[in-house]
Amino acid sequence: MIQNTPKSCIYFDNAATTWPKPSCVLRAVQQAMTIYGANPGRSGYQMALAASRAIYSCREAAASFFNLENPSNVIFTQNCTTALNIVIKGLLKYGGRAVVSDLEHNAVMRPLNAISVNKPIFDIASVTPGDTPKTLESFQRCIKPDTRAIICLHASNVFGIRLPIREIGELAHRHGLKFVVDGAQSAGVLPIDMNNDSIDYLCVPGHKGLYGPMGVGMLVCNSDFQLPTLIEGGTGSLSLELNQPGELPDRFESGTLNTAGICGLHAGIEFVKKNGADSIAEHEINIMKYIYRRLSETKEVILYTACPDLINLAPVLSFNLKGHQSEETAQVLASKGIAVRAGLHCAPCAHRSFGTIKTGTVRLAPSKFTTFRDAQYVCKVIESI
Repeated sequence: MIQNTPKSCIYFDNAATTWPKPSCVLRAVQQAMTIYGANPGRSGYQMALAASRAIYSCREAAASFFNLENPSNVIFTQNCTTALNIVIKGLLKYGGRAVVSDLEHNAVMRPLNAISVNKPIFDIASVTPGDTPKTLESFQRCIKPDTRAIICLHASNVFGIRLPIREIGELAHRHGLKFVVDGAQSAGVLPIDMNNDSIDYLCVPGHKGLYGPMGVGMLVCNSDFQLPTLIEGGTGSLSLELNQPGELPDRFESGTLNTAGICGLHAGIEFVKKNGADSIAEHEINIMKYIYRRLSETKEVILYTACPDLINLAPVLSFNLKGHQSEETAQVLASKGIAVRAGLHCAPCAHRSFGTIKTGTVRLAPSKFTTFRDAQYVCKVIESI
């Protein structure tokens, strides 16, 4: 069921977090706060066991959604950034290099920079939008004898550029490298298959395309390699030992889990499955196509990509108005009741690639709940500026 609460604004900031949330997600969070109030995995009484079962049900749903065989390899984290930090700092803790794209978010670049002591331990591959062979060739050239992993986003959070992750994953495995995918802008929107895409580690937020609440993310593991831990502590298991458990998910789930957030995430996953990820994506891309075509007819609007399509792009569109800083445009839109994000979007790499590092961009991103009436209003306001 779709949430029918009246909107206080025309919301186009879904690349940051989806809003509104489905009513089933709201109910799941409320239910978790009332009937799953005990600490999961810590006790044997009925409410604690029920909480544990609810959390495991979400692991099963996520594993099925991303075609992962073992639900215990679904690790719950605070967000996608935490998952990326666990993988990046774990894979490269004892040396080696990584290959990244030139569109990466700071969730990838800052952890890599933090562990680069004297010089960068990463090589940057150029992405050529719509040209898979050329993009793969760039990744290939970056691989060195001490390269340990390829780490890349699935889709740019700024320009929506979609990377050919299946082909990149095959390239990584041919060279014996681990393949890490940042699914922040794609999970729940674009198809992701852990096995067919050769993904070893998938990092996703719960609050974007999966429509869950903020404060919960996932690290989905498809590798036998035992990553070093980033945080150690109580897990409810092997309490007599000082060493952190080696088994998943306990190895990376120290402390009390966000049960309410996880139950909300489970409801969000079921919402996407029920409505069809393909159907949601088609709706969102059609919204973006409409806006793109309208804006392309306005000479004062600067567009940076081709017209959106699900082959090469995710449903994210960046633009600017000639003679205006992106933040200035966003403020005008906000005054008209339109919520967008402007600036660098925590992704300076992408802006350097597109020459927008000085101006930033205004970003539009729809959701399942965005209507064509919303799109028409946004276009009308932009055209009037």
